[in-house]
Amino acid sequence: MMTLKEAIELRHSVRSFTDEPLSEEVVAALQEKIAEVNEEALLDIQLVQDEPKAFTGFKARFGRFSGARNYLVLVGPECKELDEVCGYFGEKLVLLAQQLGLNSCWVGGTYRMVAHQFRVDMGCKLAAIIALGYGETQGEPHRSKVPEQVAAEYATAPSWFKRGVETALLAPTALNQQKFAFQLAGQREDGTPLVKATTKRGAFAKMGLGIAKLHFEIGAGDTAFDWA
Repeated sequence: MMTLKEAIELRHSVRSFTDEPLSEEVVAALQEKIAEVNEEALLDIQLVQDEPKAFTGFKARFGRFSGARNYLVLVGPECKELDEVCGYFGEKLVLLAQQLGLNSCWVGGTYRMVAHQFRVDMGCKLAAIIALGYGETQGEPHRSKVPEQVAAEYATAPSWFKRGVETALLAPTALNQQKFAFQLAGQREDGTPLVKATTKRGAFAKMGLGIAKLHFEIGAGDTAFDWA
């Protein structure tokens, strides 16, 4: 299986899928990771299979999807942190999907709610969905900012921080806005470096921040640091 870094480099958004169903082995691996993520983050992420109606209708037309019929629904307790948490943990599932040979696409508002396909309990909210399947293509890389645009001190920063920023720039964000930013924020008394991650306002910007933070952690590798 490819590494997480390889999955990040190879993964691009895909909106056109073949009709090949998800294999039992792939579904089992996804369900195992979903259960792990839900327990850790107190979320209620669910996998919906063979259900194409979410990608039909007026709103879905703007998403320009073709053949999409499998998706993850990102559901969790309604709170101000939900988007960021869903971004961070949803991307863990996206990268696993890539490792399993699937393609994917984050979907913000351009989908249709389909009754009886998933649950959203009282006090919870559906934050976004992620289309999954076997793509007709592997997608194309998106245009990216340069590191200095999201980390002012990039040029003089330690190598682990640079790797983190570079990997964060490979993260998917709504409309490819990349509104996030990273900066070194001193260190703890024990010498552990601190990194501050922020985002400007925008549609699904907090979700994009969560995705970017996971990418940063993967890029930083074994270097121990904490979020400020």
